[in-house]
Amino acid sequence: MQSDYAPESLDVASFSASASRLQGVSPLEQYPRLAQDCLPAPEGVQVRWLARGLRLALPGAGVLPALHLQAQAELPLACQLCLGSVRTPVTVDRRFAFAASEEAAARLDEQAEDVDVLALAPRLNLHALIEDELLMALPLTPRHANACPEHVPMSAQSEGFDAAARRPSPFAALAALKDGGKSGPANGAKA
Repeated sequence: MQSDYAPESLDVASFSASASRLQGVSPLEQYPRLAQDCLPAPEGVQVRWLARGLRLALPGAGVLPALHLQAQAELPLACQLCLGSVRTPVTVDRRFAFAASEEAAARLDEQAEDVDVLALAPRLNLHALIEDELLMALPLTPRHANACPEHVPMSAQSEGFDAAARRPSPFAALAALKDGGKSGPANGAKA
């Protein structure tokens, strides 16, 4: 059942009671915290999402309003080996139940195994929840699946490794500036 609910201001209790569903495709730019963790990408990176309202019975709480949230995106992340861009699929498939208070939500969340329990607010920003869940689903070390497209010198036997080791350290240049400026009046010496 498609509904007239707004994802930016969702009445979860009504949404779940009517077993409604919302779905959409949003540009990555609509999720600024998620976009910040990504490499600059060509336009067209999309987040696909689906939210279904339902009611869940939890032991000790009765039947609670709930959401089943699914989201997916192929995000441009930095490969941890070559630092180049790697398109990484990220998916979310979670269920959330909503308790009447923060205290009840914390107590029930400890007991529930396959559902997260949150406090019921008058309005929920579904896009913020989607963004939170996608951020938590990001891999810790994104990498190219097979081999990096750019050769990365990993050992002394790799071509170009010695040349990289001979480059002057930027910290050595800073130390030279610091040592060279100690005798001048700008560093507190009296003229």
